[in-house]
Amino acid sequence: MAAPLPRDPIADAQRNWEEHGWADVAAPMAAITAIMRTQQILLARIEGALKPFGLTFARYELLALLSFARSGALPMNKASALLQVHPTSVTNAVDRLEGSGLVARSPHPTDGRTTLIELTAEGRTVAKRATAVLNTEVFGQSGFDAADVDQLIHILGTFRRNAGDFRDG
Repeated sequence: MAAPLPRDPIADAQRNWEEHGWADVAAPMAAITAIMRTQQILLARIEGALKPFGLTFARYELLALLSFARSGALPMNKASALLQVHPTSVTNAVDRLEGSGLVARSPHPTDGRTTLIELTAEGRTVAKRATAVLNTEVFGQSGFDAADVDQLIHILGTFRRNAGDFRDG
């Protein structure tokens, strides 16, 4: 990791926005930019924790989703919807995970147009081990105070709902 900068570049950007006559949008710009930078930091931590398992966060999310499914299998289109990613992204993740022996494709028993993604025994083991590492190294050491976490969940959840990400109930 690089050495910390002597000043906050996002605060500097906010001041520049204000000085250039964009004061009305300077704070939202700074907030959005801070969220984007925070996402980069968190993703780097997650990717670092998952690297020993040969996983990216996208592939881990698919393994975790399958591990929570009652049968350990889901239709590809349902996995895409639940992960909120394009079907092509799921196909790419499945290709990689299948190549590593962590998932297998199979035909749906009643719908010939649908392909199931199924967690293999090795995939279940890797999902459990990777989750334990993420819980210890990332989620358990998030860098956020408990009260901040609750606020973040509320603020970001409200934003996501208002953006059409989900509906309550």
